[in-house]
Amino acid sequence: GTALMMVLLVYRHPLLQVMGTSVTGPEADLYAQQFLVVRALAAPAVLLCSASNGIMRGYLDTKTPTLILLGSNAVNLILDIVLVANLGMGPQGAGIATTVAEWVAALCFLGVLSGKLPSADGNNNRSEEFSDNRENRSGEVLLAVTPVLDLPKWSSIKPLVVASSAVFLRSIVLQVAMSSAAAMAARSTTDGMVAVAGASSSVAAHQVALQLWLLCSFLCDALATASQALVADGIGRGDSDAVRGVSQTVFYWGLILGLTLSTCLWIGTASGFLVDFFTSDEGTRIELGKLLTIVILAQPLNSFVFAADGVLQGAEEFGYQARAMALSVGSAFAMFAVLEHTTFGQEIILGGNGDTLVNVWYGLITLQAMRGITSLVKLVEAPGPINLLGKQVV
Repeated sequence: GTALMMVLLVYRHPLLQVMGTSVTGPEADLYAQQFLVVRALAAPAVLLCSASNGIMRGYLDTKTPTLILLGSNAVNLILDIVLVANLGMGPQGAGIATTVAEWVAALCFLGVLSGKLPSADGNNNRSEEFSDNRENRSGEVLLAVTPVLDLPKWSSIKPLVVASSAVFLRSIVLQVAMSSAAAMAARSTTDGMVAVAGASSSVAAHQVALQLWLLCSFLCDALATASQALVADGIGRGDSDAVRGVSQTVFYWGLILGLTLSTCLWIGTASGFLVDFFTSDEGTRIELGKLLTIVILAQPLNSFVFAADGVLQGAEEFGYQARAMALSVGSAFAMFAVLEHTTFGQEIILGGNGDTLVNVWYGLITLQAMRGITSLVKLVEAPGPINLLGKQVV
């Protein structure tokens, strides 16, 4: 986290140019500079939260992370109201609010893990009622993690490095794809508009659509959290029927969640509420209107992808997921290139109605579609860790 923070602070100017701020105008570039400087300070906190959340998932504790994140988001909201709405600090104020909230969450996570703060069930792992072997009176193993300055031995961290390297590569590939999408959106203009204004409208519309996408994704990620822990538990017990049953239940509820999100977004779009809520800028409203239909139709696919991620992570298919992500990102880039730079894409597929911003989102949909296809291949593989279509053993 500290290394990432230093990279963002030292190389913020070239990084923002790559992301397209030189195209969106000096005002947007200034806002981006201010925002990035503040947000870079949260890099250690973000990774601390992510690691702590993973530890608690391993102990099947999803209540404590939920309470911590709800509290930190409440802090974020209050600071947004004070800094942005009342003090008029704009993007810099929003960055400060989010950074403070993430550090609050990180400190709370560390407090719970080290036993300084109680978890959601009220247990304090350093209470005197617990014996030295860290078990309570019911025989449950307690969670107590105390940060130290000593570096662990390679033999101790090797299994973690091997398992997490594939996840790390997968995350990097995904973030490259998302960052590239934002950079391409910044370079999108619309005929008849001044280039800078068009680029700014495209970036604003892209960010609004992306935030709606991420909001729905976080809701879908709840399925991944539950399925990851339950599938890992079933595999650990050698209960293939339980693993298959959990997986099927997760996908069933994932379909319902995806259709529900699509319906809610459709109602918000049809009524004009979503567009009115996010922006009054006419250029942004026009660009956003092009993307909302894509976001709406993608929700069932997103729900399946996130549910499948959780199931496969519970089965420790990290290497497969990394390779699948690389294939999916490559397919997304290929789709964008075909739509943007070939006659076949522009004339045959799009019918001469090409738009860079919309093509970016077609690329993102291709990314999710390939993630879904590759996940489905592994899920139904027989014999395989899930064997989703297999019969129950009586």
